[in-house]
Amino acid sequence: MGRTAIVGARVFDGEEVTDAGVVVLDGPRILQVGGAVPDGADVVDAAGSTLLPGLVDAHVHTSVEALELALTFGVTTELEMQGMFTRHNRAHVTENDRVADVRSAGFGITPPGGHPSELMGDDGHDGDGDGGEETPWEGVEDEDGTSPWADVVMPFSTTPEEAVAFVPRLEAAGSDYIKFMIDDGTVEGAPGLPLLSDATIAAGVEEAHRRGLLTVAHTLTVDATASAVAGGIDGLVHLFMDGPHTPEIVRSVVASGAFVVPCVVLNASMMGIPATELAADPRVNSRLDDAWTATLRSSYDRYPQGDLRDVLASVKALHDAGVDILVGTDVSFPLPAFGGMAHGASVHHELQLLVRAGLTPIEALRAATSVPARRFGLTDRGRIRPALRADLLLVDGDPTTRISDTLNIRQVWRRGAPLFR
Repeated sequence: MGRTAIVGARVFDGEEVTDAGVVVLDGPRILQVGGAVPDGADVVDAAGSTLLPGLVDAHVHTSVEALELALTFGVTTELEMQGMFTRHNRAHVTENDRVADVRSAGFGITPPGGHPSELMGDDGHDGDGDGGEETPWEGVEDEDGTSPWADVVMPFSTTPEEAVAFVPRLEAAGSDYIKFMIDDGTVEGAPGLPLLSDATIAAGVEEAHRRGLLTVAHTLTVDATASAVAGGIDGLVHLFMDGPHTPEIVRSVVASGAFVVPCVVLNASMMGIPATELAADPRVNSRLDDAWTATLRSSYDRYPQGDLRDVLASVKALHDAGVDILVGTDVSFPLPAFGGMAHGASVHHELQLLVRAGLTPIEALRAATSVPARRFGLTDRGRIRPALRADLLLVDGDPTTRISDTLNIRQVWRRGAPLFR
């Protein structure tokens, strides 16, 4: 792979718009930003376009096919919040420049019978489906033929000691960060789900931090949010939807230093609001098959009493208070029951909703590039800088002033490899 010079584009470097004029790729890395076009470089005339870092979806449940779809929308990294793409199980993805890169929590710490058990039924996608404790990763093997999950059971925890014991096992099995499920089932229409105690959360978080691991929490209610931040969680990968924000909850999140992945698209879907307008956009539906289009046009519809205006106001209040907001979607599978989201496409929808909430287009773009890279320790991406990965998105127009222009996708590079001819 030789050198490629992208010339004439407006450059959003992950933080600000620059006057670089030229960005040169050398194989999988960015060689230079600004300066002259090197002799012999292949030149891409990008006049009238904007060059961005590859986008990050900070909350997904994914598959190889979904990673492939995400990349076609300029999403070059997905962060899995429950699933199988841990360190020991993604070599086929890491080296494949036709799919998005991925990091994973593995499976989240939850009580027996806790979330997401109510979503799984007998044909669960995220577990063994029968509510038992056997690992769902049979057949996953390291190079020496042994399974990294051989001694791992589902991380069901009811006591601080159990949570502490599971953290090193998840780390050894390849989890990149540790997730805690804090959910009483109210929003899912399954009230009464068992909850992790505050002491269990705090003990598990302390052990993860002792090992240098980032912690995140599934929190859909104000009370769950309060429990998570009291326990020292580093990031909330949902935004509460059971009521408007209060000064107290905003202050507690700010004081904790936690980031928030609002997943507004998920909250809308839970409230019965499908992504019909997004599905009708030819820039979207031309990249989706019938199953994904039908999924966008459906919704979870488990919490119709919710008010999306409250969610948007909470996003704005947290952002104005200095909380780091990250783009995430909670997209999973092409099934109407998990409706309202599609891999890749819903990142662009989330960007639009963040702007609707009151972020500027540039602030929203940071939330999908440099901010998730910084908060998840992905130091090689999220910005357009020399020596970083050449994960890039080129779009026609100017999304730094008109956020919907992110869908005017012209080219995507993953480690310097162009996706489209």
